[in-house]
Amino acid sequence: MQRGPLILDERRLSERLGELPTEPGCYLMRDERDRILYIGKSKSLRSRVRSYFRSPRELSPRISLMVRQVCEIEIIVTDSEAEALALESNLIKEHQPHFNILLKDDKKYPYLCITWSEDYPRIFITRRRRFRKPEDRFYGPYVDVGLLRRTLFLVKRMFPLRQRPQPLYRDRTCLNYDIGRCPGVCQSRVTPEAYRTTLRKVAMVFQGRSDELQTLLRQQMERYAERLDFEAAAHLRDQLRGLDDLTREQKMSIADSSVSHDVLALAANERVAAVQLFQMRAGKLVGRLGFTADARDGGQGTILQRVMEEHYSQVDPVEIPPTVLLQHRLPQQELIEGWLGERRGRRVHLELPRRQRKAELIELVERNAAYELARAERRADQDQLATEDLAQLLELPQPPRRIEGYDISHIQGSDAVASQVVFIDGLPAKQHYRKYRLRSSSIVSGHSDDFMAMAEVMRRRFRRWATAKAEGHDLARLRREASEVLGDGGFHDWPDVVMIDGGKGQLSAVMEALRELDLHEDLVVCSLAKQREEVFVPGVSAPLESEADQLGVMLLRRLRDEAHRFAVSFHRQQRGQRMTRSRLGEVPGLGPRRQKDLLAHFRSIDAIQLATPEQLRQAPGVGPALAGQIWEHFHPRDPESEPDGIPAEPAAQP
Repeated sequence: MQRGPLILDERRLSERLGELPTEPGCYLMRDERDRILYIGKSKSLRSRVRSYFRSPRELSPRISLMVRQVCEIEIIVTDSEAEALALESNLIKEHQPHFNILLKDDKKYPYLCITWSEDYPRIFITRRRRFRKPEDRFYGPYVDVGLLRRTLFLVKRMFPLRQRPQPLYRDRTCLNYDIGRCPGVCQSRVTPEAYRTTLRKVAMVFQGRSDELQTLLRQQMERYAERLDFEAAAHLRDQLRGLDDLTREQKMSIADSSVSHDVLALAANERVAAVQLFQMRAGKLVGRLGFTADARDGGQGTILQRVMEEHYSQVDPVEIPPTVLLQHRLPQQELIEGWLGERRGRRVHLELPRRQRKAELIELVERNAAYELARAERRADQDQLATEDLAQLLELPQPPRRIEGYDISHIQGSDAVASQVVFIDGLPAKQHYRKYRLRSSSIVSGHSDDFMAMAEVMRRRFRRWATAKAEGHDLARLRREASEVLGDGGFHDWPDVVMIDGGKGQLSAVMEALRELDLHEDLVVCSLAKQREEVFVPGVSAPLESEADQLGVMLLRRLRDEAHRFAVSFHRQQRGQRMTRSRLGEVPGLGPRRQKDLLAHFRSIDAIQLATPEQLRQAPGVGPALAGQIWEHFHPRDPESEPDGIPAEPAAQP
């Protein structure tokens, strides 16, 4: 039985809050679908959880939105507040609730990921931490993307590492193995244990332990030289030279070469706080990490504490330095200090320097944070000016928040698809992107109709809203309720502006489809023609008076280009799958299910073509006869190599 939000049921809310203990522990907020919304800790569970419901107007907009969705509260009691802190970090790392994500999901800062969950781990740069396995490790987020890429490039030249996510060939190694860049992972030329040993050395570079790695490699090089294994010693010598190239790129160092500590400082405005973390190891800056947080969620010390909790709960204990320099005192500084000491295995000092060299470091980090904040503000101001200009251009009462763009992609009607991209507050919101396979029977290979295709997309996109209006629902009320609560009922995606890629013809087809849905007076629709970047609106034959380089039109152009890119990439994907299916479909006796199983087993049509009959029989559902048919299809006999006619049987002897 599903229950509604607790905030709407005073009796049930009072009963649940009365059951909470006053002991320390963690609390888990769940929604009506039993998904974890938020995980928190407190030394008194009752007082902390009650604070969410006692004065909701004093909560930040993000937490207030979360509270309106809470349908159940689960608690875990611990013996001490320190245990609650450690438990909270583990639970957040495991479940990654939506409202616990401190870092903004705007793909601003990249991470380096090592997939320890695989037998042969991969190492790559990514901007998404979520939805990966718990064994995988992330390093970052890194502010200097160029330096991160150069570092990874040099690391892959120094150490033989897996270069491809999937093997290029099924039964042999590629060129990377021949030139020593890869140890032959695809053909298991190296054991998983030996490969992981190499990768652990690589991880030391991104943990800020390059000096330890250089000492380790130098000792190994000397041992190889003593054994007269000069080839292995020369290989380690080249790796040491590569590490020297990495450290040579350091742009900052301090006089005391024995200093190893982290430095945290922030700069904030009314809405956003930009946090910088400098990693100083052996007197050198080895990493500069960046975080952004909601400045309305607490004071500056609280924000620094949340950054520390999130960052140090993700790193290995060896990455925690003996000293952390802070710009502001933390609300629970002694607790955090003890927790870090437990993780590191040795004492960790949290200091607030006020003078001399350490204070200068704090000031330097704060200046970097202020620079990042100013850059974010300029970008936000530019986006706000663009939406305001678009509102003036389209005569809207207020700047549009959600803008949707649509485009069609095909080749003479074949593999016809459409894209829907969404910009929120002037920025791409890729979690809301959608793609459509066009179903109209009149759009086939050799015949295309972009007008009909766009009309079909509009009918499919707004069918739910048209049904709700036909049933008597007030669309304005549905939009208002959807903006307050993140729902899954399909009424949380009303756009403020719909932009069509095309001219007056595409716009007319779209408006005709919206008239069929009785939504033509509810939606704000425009189109952007490519040649002169002209903006058209319904009911007006001439384009609007605008300039191609004005902010509102440039926003529509970015939306149009993104819709085109997304549509073309989806079209290429569909075309590639069709061509693959068509090649396998020519094999006698090979149905759609077997084609899918073969592709899942071999991963590419080229691998199937190169496979031997014995290898083909290892695929699920492929027997000896079918394996022979597949092999013969891709390896036809040359008629010229066969003798003419069929040899006759020898005559019977008298």
